[in-house]
Amino acid sequence: MDPGFEAALRQFVIDRSGALFRTAYLLTGDRHAAEDLVQSALTKTAARHRGLRDHAAIEGYVRRTMYHEQVSRWRRRARIVEVSTDQWLDRPRDGHAEAADLRVMIRAALSRLTPRQRAILVLRYFEDKSETEIAHLLGVRVGSVRSQIHRSLERLKKSAPELGNVRELR
Repeated sequence: MDPGFEAALRQFVIDRSGALFRTAYLLTGDRHAAEDLVQSALTKTAARHRGLRDHAAIEGYVRRTMYHEQVSRWRRRARIVEVSTDQWLDRPRDGHAEAADLRVMIRAALSRLTPRQRAILVLRYFEDKSETEIAHLLGVRVGSVRSQIHRSLERLKKSAPELGNVRELR
């Protein structure tokens, strides 16, 4: 591996692994699957070292790899298993009860969606990607992204009324 790329990748992992893990967790809904997704994306990035020198280029490649890898995982599964739970996943700490409660409600609500619906909402509202960018990342048409956003928000409203008006999440 090119020493310059290796140093840049090492620093990137130090600086951005937390953010990558949060995105992977939102995409997968599972801590271990999120860790595997980040590791897989970083491994594929390390194998493609030409042309990636700065943080922006590396981050773009890693994130795109994560999205594609997760879509591939969904497609490989024979069926979708949805798990709905009313359990609290976190406990509020250090006076941040409202923020922790909201995070827990959002995680629980996202876990009730299909993997594709979860990915669309994570990309749109947590990663702030445009419909065009999402379509490119997931390899679908922009119209499909729009309809999936609409369906996902409707399903989120029905399955998680505790979130109130879903549009507030934007």
